[in-house]
Order: sequence, then C-alpha cells, then structure tokens
Amino acid sequence: MGWLVYRLTNSAFLLGLVGFTSQIPIFLLTPFAGVLADRMNRRRVLVVTQTLAMIQAFVLTTLVLTGTTAVWQIVCLSVFLGVVDAFDMPIRQSFMVEIVERKDLSSAIALNSSIVNCAQLLGPSIAGIVIASTGEGVCFLLNGVSYLFVIGSLIAMKITRKQTEKSGTRVLQETKEGFSYAFGFAPIKLILLLLALTSLVGIPYRVMMPVFARDILQGGPHTLGFLMAGAGVGALAGSIYLASRRSTPGLEKWIALAAGLFGIGLVGFSHSHVFWLSLVLVLLTGFGMMVQMASSNTVLQTVVEEDRRGRVMSLYAMAIRGMAPFGSLLVGGAASKIGAPNTLMISGLLCILGSILFAKELPVLREMVRPIYAKIGVLSGTTSTLRN
Repeated sequence: MGWLVYRLTNSAFLLGLVGFTSQIPIFLLTPFAGVLADRMNRRRVLVVTQTLAMIQAFVLTTLVLTGTTAVWQIVCLSVFLGVVDAFDMPIRQSFMVEIVERKDLSSAIALNSSIVNCAQLLGPSIAGIVIASTGEGVCFLLNGVSYLFVIGSLIAMKITRKQTEKSGTRVLQETKEGFSYAFGFAPIKLILLLLALTSLVGIPYRVMMPVFARDILQGGPHTLGFLMAGAGVGALAGSIYLASRRSTPGLEKWIALAAGLFGIGLVGFSHSHVFWLSLVLVLLTGFGMMVQMASSNTVLQTVVEEDRRGRVMSLYAMAIRGMAPFGSLLVGGAASKIGAPNTLMISGLLCILGSILFAKELPVLREMVRPIYAKIGVLSGTTSTLRN
C-alpha cells in the first residue's frame, strides 16, 4: 500500500499519513475490543474480522486493476483496515489460550513469532518481485485470497473449551475495570509500561534506517535491505530461542535483559560508521525487541485471569502497536532537530533505563507471580493442569 501511494503521489507526507491512519485506530479502539474479547466467542469474532480484512484487500485489488485508484480511497481503506486490526489483534492474542494448554503457551507464542518473522523476511522480497512483474494489484489479490485459508482454518477448528458469552451494555465500565485490573496488579502494570516505553522511543528506530543507510554508512537501497534483514534475522533468532524453552518461569528476567540488549544495540548502532558492525548491532536490536515482546506476551497470558484476558491483551496490543504512530512522530521530530544518531542514542539510553528500573522490581514480581505459576502447574515439579 505504501509503495502504491508513493508511486501515485511521490509524497513522503502522504506516505506517512497512510501509515499513521492505519495505526491510530489501534491506539483508540483496542481497549473496547478487549471488552468484546471477554464477552463473546472469540473464534466467531475472528472469522468476522478476517472476512472484513479480506473484503478490504479485494476492494483495493479492484481499484488498482481497474485503474481508478485515488489517494483518498487508499486513506479511507487504510483507516478501515486499522479499525479491523484494532479488534482483531487483542482477540487473536486472547484466542491463543483456547487452542494451546497454558503450560505450552511459551513455546506456542515463540513459534508464532518465528512464523511471523519468517514471513516478514520473505514477504517483502516476494512482493517486490510481484510488483515488478505484474503490479500492485496482483499483490492485493494474493493477499485477499490468503484470507480464505485463514477463515477456513478458523471454521475447521474444534474447540473443546467453551467460552461463556456475556451480555450487557456497560462497555465503558468494563473497559475501566480492565484498566484498573491491569494497572492494579504490579507484574502486568510494569510489563505494559516497559513495552510502551520501548515501543514509543525504541521500535521507531526503523523509521531512521534510510538515514543511516544512505548518510551514515554511505550506502544505497541494498544497504537498507541488509540492515532491515539483519534486524529480522535477530528477531527470528530470538523467537527460535524462546520456542526452545519449555517453561514460563524465568521469562521475567528475560524481559528486563532483552529490553537492555535492545537499548545497547541502539546506542551502539547510533555511533557506528562501519557497515559490518552496524549489521551486528541491528541484529542485536532485533533479538532484544522480539524476546522482550514475546516474553511479555507469554507472562501476561499466563498470569491474567481468564475473564479479563481480552482486556489485558488489548492493552498489550495498545502498548506495542498503538504507541507506534506517536513514536514515529516523536523520533522523526527529534531527528530533525538533533540528528538521527543523537536521537537513536537517547532512545537506546531510555530503553536501558527502563530495563534497569524493571529489573529492580524483579524480586517483588517473582513473589507475586509464583503462586499463580504454582496454581496452574507451570512450575517445575507441579502436576496440576489448567482447566478454563
């Protein structure tokens, strides 16, 4: 979609606008989507959200293939997809525990992250080949067709655990209860705050990548491609490591450590003028970013109460994706004033500070989550199993 906008307009502003409009609904709507996830049958809602996303893809396909595309149409479709994502993300995250036993949740989330990272490494390359040979329309068409397999898989699932559907119209009250629960329980609160910090000041480092590739490392598009691929390889390595773990306990330490590694990678990258060193450092940032996100996801999914799962996971989605548009604006504005290297260095230092503050709370957090781990049988030596 971004390539299409830039081809039609040659406007970096409109390119940023489309990115902003696709993400801002996630910040505004995910808390309400969390209420929906706690009230309704998650699989049915996912079928609806995936169907709506498929329709969006087919509308884009029609517009591009018929040559009637206008920028305002793309912006509207971008907002529409953002709204769909705002409801899809927390419900999809909450649905994980219905198809995987909680004792296997850590490996399942890490395996999912591995698949996502492989797709992010291969997808842009395939899309570039398709665009060069056939144009953007076929990309959108293939995207739309892919949803058929997702929807078919959801319909084919046989879920043994039944989720009780709730009724009532007190959406705002339940949203408030979700915030109160999440920020009233220290482990959840601190994990979400650290995620929000790294998402606001750290993850937008990708916006600055073209600057470093061209102006700092004196390279071209291939340099940018290698840097982005390096971050992807690091993220893939992190998710593979987590998938090899057999238990959740101990991931609290990895949340702090990964955030610190992410910050160290950013600080080092901001000072590097050597391509191979920059590649190593960006690999470290990718590893730290993925391990922090996946570990946070696992711990949250493990300790949260079932009737509040959707609302907590909506805050998780809000912390990661909802902060992105603001982070991009913040990093871009700072870079225009003090330069990209200084901006990235400050971002890295803030991530390191956040990891240190989180690490100081680890003894208290472990004491609070240990009884929960013992109750659901994820501690070594326990034999109890989870029953929702």
